[in-house]
Amino acid sequence: MEKLVKPISGYLMVSVAIALIPAIIFSFANDITWLGIVLTVLFILVLPGFFTLQPNKAMVLILFGAYKGTVKANGFFWVNPFMTKTKISLRVRNFENKPLKVNDKIGNPVMVGTIVVWQVEDTFKATFDVNDYENFVHLQTDAAVRKMAGKYPYDDFEAEDAEITLRSGVEEVNHSLEEEIIDRLRHAGIKVIEARISHLAYASEIASAMLQRQQATAIVAARRKIVDGAVGMVEMALEDLKLKGIIDFEEEKKAAMVSNLMVVLCSDRSASPVLNVGTLNQ
Repeated sequence: MEKLVKPISGYLMVSVAIALIPAIIFSFANDITWLGIVLTVLFILVLPGFFTLQPNKAMVLILFGAYKGTVKANGFFWVNPFMTKTKISLRVRNFENKPLKVNDKIGNPVMVGTIVVWQVEDTFKATFDVNDYENFVHLQTDAAVRKMAGKYPYDDFEAEDAEITLRSGVEEVNHSLEEEIIDRLRHAGIKVIEARISHLAYASEIASAMLQRQQATAIVAARRKIVDGAVGMVEMALEDLKLKGIIDFEEEKKAAMVSNLMVVLCSDRSASPVLNVGTLNQ
């Protein structure tokens, strides 16, 4: 567990080190060799204990293999020179993961790229619980993307099935991805600020076929809407003609008119009418 410590001020120990210099000179000048040697060794040992810490930086202190604490305060400090000092950045970092080929819920290969914004929150876990926390972030993000993609289909081609898809359920999918990454990186003391999908597409080997399928689905949906509208227009036209007494159709003539109107309204080309200059019975 992370333990915050406040080390000795570096300026105080600089004063001590400076005071040792005339004492060393005095000892050797007066043939007090043993004292001069002791003071010289002490002066040399004091120097490695100094370090500075900038904002959003932390220093993990280890003494002979034992964790002694983490310094997060900014400034100039001094610690036991035998301590091992490991500096860790607490700044917010982000990386864009290259598109990764994964399988969606129904087994289609898709390419998913992600952006993750993160920072170190617990220096103890980041230092001692994982070997390389930066590499750990990248590997666990890949694993989270694979697991998330397996929960959803890329697209929903069945009109009656309203389940969330990778393409349409952006908010839900990004939330699921973020929760999965947070759960995996918590063990390394990493705080995930944001995680979202930056790239989404079918893999190249099936992209062409899936594009044709999407186009066909769109065409069918458009045709269905056109037919529904045409039926309504024909029904309204017949009702208006009947109410206004403009013309009274026999069933056979009504069927012919309905057929002609449906062809005109549903056709994807302009109609070429044929004028009947005779009687209605011709």
